Amino acid sequence: MRATETPIPVLRVSSVPTVTAAQMAEVDRLAIEDYGVTLLQMMEQAGSHLADVVRLEVGGDLVDRRIVVAVGPGNNGGGGLVAARHLANRGATVRVVLARPALRMTEAARHQLATLIAMGAECCVATYDLTDDELEDALVRADLVVDAVLGYQIHGAPRDEAERLIGFVVRSGRPVVSLDIPSGLDPDTGAVAGAVVTAQATLTLALPKPGLLTPAGAARVGRLYLGDLGLPSALYTSLGIDVGLPFSAGRIVRLDRTA
Repeated sequence: MRATETPIPVLRVSSVPTVTAAQMAEVDRLAIEDYGVTLLQMMEQAGSHLADVVRLEVGGDLVDRRIVVAVGPGNNGGGGLVAARHLANRGATVRVVLARPALRMTEAARHQLATLIAMGAECCVATYDLTDDELEDALVRADLVVDAVLGYQIHGAPRDEAERLIGFVVRSGRPVVSLDIPSGLDPDTGAVAGAVVTAQATLTLALPKPGLLTPAGAARVGRLYLGDLGLPSALYTSLGIDVGLPFSAGRIVRLDRTA
């Protein structure tokens, strides 16, 4: 972190409520249907905050840093694609590795991918464009890997292309920053059913998921950051969640699990 920067605020994790995967799905639904906060808006918030955390985790300077962004087919992957754009704009050398081809991604993720392609970013599909050796080489040469493969909607063990990409990320041994949860971790319990990422840091979104705070989950999460999606407190109140003011000191906070 640069000496002139304001430090990331730190909160006791016990001062922030958690949300289960089912509750978070309802938060997302209400944000879109009742409050007019679009999925693309939330994705932009997530990705821009993720780029900030990556910058912190590589020491504060992104210029010429080699960053590989591992992207899944869902909206978590879309947040990773937004982060890739912001990282490239700040001077990082970014390579995007997709678990699946564009036609097998969500509409919102394809939207973000189209922007990256238009700006000339290097994007490839792990299963179709790279041999195993080429994928391994791309990852081991990275200064840091962004894990945006699977989000809070995971059910059971990762499968197919996602499982393969997670496996390569794990075997690379490179530092990882995960978006929302380390891919393969159960968001509610912290249990692991198959391939799973162990992160240097995790940026979770809106509110932490309980699985991140269990002993098993905490061992995979690394430093835990919380990013603001700009959702109204009335939304949480309608679900019986007293959210408080976790972002009063900054739009990204670090959650201290020791206090």
